[in-house]
Amino acid sequence: MKVVLAQTAPRLGNIKKNLELHLKTIDWARREKADLVVFPELSLTGYKLRDLVETVAADPERSKEIRELKTLSRDVGIVFGFVEERASQKGLFYNSAAFCAKGRILHIHRKVFLPTFGMFEELRFFAPGRNFRVFDTPWGKMGLMICRDFLHYNASYLLYAGGAETMIVISAAPGRGLSGGGGFASSRMWELMGEAMGRFSQAFVLYCNRVGLEDGAAFAGGSFVFDPMGRRLAQAAYFEPELLIQDLDLNRIRKARKNWPFKRDDKPEVTLEALQRIVHDLDD
Repeated sequence: MKVVLAQTAPRLGNIKKNLELHLKTIDWARREKADLVVFPELSLTGYKLRDLVETVAADPERSKEIRELKTLSRDVGIVFGFVEERASQKGLFYNSAAFCAKGRILHIHRKVFLPTFGMFEELRFFAPGRNFRVFDTPWGKMGLMICRDFLHYNASYLLYAGGAETMIVISAAPGRGLSGGGGFASSRMWELMGEAMGRFSQAFVLYCNRVGLEDGAAFAGGSFVFDPMGRRLAQAAYFEPELLIQDLDLNRIRKARKNWPFKRDDKPEVTLEALQRIVHDLDD
């Protein structure tokens, strides 16, 4: 399986220009014979939307832009980020990610953990998602997370327990603090999660972050791919746009789970019982 992580810089509020960038990137990925191209969080709209949220919101069943991306997914799978507002839920806006393949939407994930502190203010404008689900694709079972979701390791565990073989994270993570390696110190946090979740979930981890500037925020880039043994296969540059392309040997999933039987020995029923007890105790 060949994947492309499209580390791009979306234009704030400009769906037309952002769609053009998607189409250009998808065309390039198709010529490179890629199977899947992954774009960052809110790739169709930009991140720091604030009062633009309502203006750029799209119903995935009615949006002409999403319909065009669905059509293109007949040739190459596409993951992209957008602001979702369904006709059945008027006035509720979600920070969402769509997975399209074979000309249709296979899954939409709504961001569950919405950061609202410091420079982050997502809960002011978005409703939280309520679930993490694994879904079938032409390349095996996959799961989606959006940015902060990935830093809550219970999210990765739910995908792992559900049988995910590939975890896809789309992100708009700003860079904070400089590291000795020339990147952001905050990028190390994401890389550690990628390594740990790849290793102990025995799944591929695809993390696609954006770059560029918005309202004083500098987005870090540094997109990466980890394999089911926690080995980093590829990483994009910090700061700069890049199309990171990587072949994935899906047989590595079987090999990892055969050699280290974490998945075989997992006991989600024990986790469920313990969580029920913890939640009950919190209510007392």
